[in-house]
Amino acid sequence: MGHLISAAAVVDVDVDLEPGWVEVRDGTIVASGTGAPPRRPDEHHDGILAPGLIDAQVNGAYGADFAAATSDQWDRIVDGLPDSGVTAIAPTFITAPVDDLVEQLRAFRGHRERLSGRPGATRLLGAHVEGPFISAACKGAHDEAFLVDPTPERVDALVEAGGADLGYVTLAPERAGALDAIARMAAAGVRVSIGHSDADDATATRAVDAGATLVTHLYNAQRGLRHRDGGVVGVALTDPRLSVGLIADLHHVDPIALQVAFASAGGRIMLVTDNLSTFGMPPGRYELGGAPVVLADGEPARREDGTIAGAAVRLDACLANVVRVAGVDVATAVRAATTVPAVALGVPELGTLAPGTPADLVVLDPDELRVRATWIGGRRAG
Repeated sequence: MGHLISAAAVVDVDVDLEPGWVEVRDGTIVASGTGAPPRRPDEHHDGILAPGLIDAQVNGAYGADFAAATSDQWDRIVDGLPDSGVTAIAPTFITAPVDDLVEQLRAFRGHRERLSGRPGATRLLGAHVEGPFISAACKGAHDEAFLVDPTPERVDALVEAGGADLGYVTLAPERAGALDAIARMAAAGVRVSIGHSDADDATATRAVDAGATLVTHLYNAQRGLRHRDGGVVGVALTDPRLSVGLIADLHHVDPIALQVAFASAGGRIMLVTDNLSTFGMPPGRYELGGAPVVLADGEPARREDGTIAGAAVRLDACLANVVRVAGVDVATAVRAATTVPAVALGVPELGTLAPGTPADLVVLDPDELRVRATWIGGRRAG
């Protein structure tokens, strides 16, 4: 007999806020359902039971940038993130010389192997390499000096260094050789995301035809929707082949733009934080990709020239924001932080409460939507 957890409301792939329950044994969900549980539950919650939150874009946290994090810092991050309900992340490495990115991916492989199965710790999914194959016109906080075209040699270097530990790469499809690079990476099992791009809609669509399946932080650092050119944003909102990242910290994207995104592509939007080393830290000076950023109270981190550089926000707060200010229904918002990223990143077993899947769970406050409890592999975190 397993551990039976019931809740006043459950959100799952096809369940919208119905009373329900899950039974957990040896780290796995062995049974689940809606309505009354089959026996007296071992614990009951008056909040919302859902799969664990998945963040597809995280640069670091708690004072550490993944690009240079020590073993102790990796430990601190994976042990700390469950407090905000995050049960799995795609660690992100931003633009740097290709040789440096190769070394970062190799180091990540070691950390991932070491931390695999760590009790109660956030899972490390395949890494996200954001650049260096991006547009200088839409570089955002990335260092223009390191931007290059995705030649076969450079692409192969990243793919070989990352292997199964490389999840996806963000690139600008207008760069020379980008369409061939997309096909090359897709053939190697690496997902490709359109981002930091000034591509017109025709070029963005060709990228999808070549195998791109994601869009990195919708609206930010990309060509917007125009009445005679849909740009990256227009393609992201209308092409059903794309899963679309969105930062809902209310600094990166206006509430009206959030409404447009969910109204156009609600079932394809995945909430991301794009958190830096500044997450969980007081105001001060930190690093992103080796360059300084400044965190002020109540503001996202910025480069010294004022450019926004990522975020420092809880993923459950992003979820609550789209409900509160964009009018998104709770079930859709929850799936945007669970089911959608799980499917988009190729780990659909993590975004559901279905029997036979890992028991990664959260309970959200029914009013504030803040995480009250987190389980990873059936182990209560925190």
